[in-house]
Amino acid sequence: MPRTNFVAGNWKMNTTKASAIALAKEVAAGVTSDAVTVGVAPPYVYIDAVAQAVAGSKVLVGAQDLYFQKNGAFTGEISAEMLVDLGAKFCLAGHSERRHVLGETGELVSKKAMAIYNAGLILIHCVGEKLEERQANQTLDVVRKQLNELSSGIDDPARLVIAYEPVWAIGTGINATSAQAQEVHAFIRAELAHIYGTHFAQRVVIQYGGSMKPENAKELLSEPDVDGGLIGGAALKPDTFLAIVSAGI
Repeated sequence: MPRTNFVAGNWKMNTTKASAIALAKEVAAGVTSDAVTVGVAPPYVYIDAVAQAVAGSKVLVGAQDLYFQKNGAFTGEISAEMLVDLGAKFCLAGHSERRHVLGETGELVSKKAMAIYNAGLILIHCVGEKLEERQANQTLDVVRKQLNELSSGIDDPARLVIAYEPVWAIGTGINATSAQAQEVHAFIRAELAHIYGTHFAQRVVIQYGGSMKPENAKELLSEPDVDGGLIGGAALKPDTFLAIVSAGI
């Protein structure tokens, strides 16, 4: 069964309530095909409003992060159950900014990833190397270690998405070539096959998350193991984001 490309917008710490609703409505109005799965991940405080804005459309609403506990004395944190209650369908774990700016360990990312999956959400598990790691030829070792944060108990490939983010290409204007992206994506699929079996691995969507833009989206998405994108800055402009979505059809 062929994989459907999944293009997800990570809005990060941007937008106001009004601009989030307006952006969501423009994206929803522009998504008319089932050929690409489309999602947006607004800040926590706007998930409810954005979910209402896209209700009845083809756009999935998700979250950028969560905490792994179900409830309790965890000031400032958000649980998977809260996200489900708001209508979220997917959630990121291990985004490079969580790992390298906010200092999340692999152990914490692992707990978050499994909390997302076990709550019935689609897990977008982010992996990728820093510039110094690529220069030291450590890319595949880093990615393998991050994939090993996942539990072998995951049994639904429709709810596991891997996002490969070369950290050196995020927000820098530098992007991996399509060949570089394909090399790592193929490695990820091979590692997933080792963990979960070939049939499972062939059904998992692997997004590219390193400065995908309308100018390079078609070339990246033409690679056999690149199944969409996790889009940052370009997701804040509806025309730009929708152009990337169109490239995936």
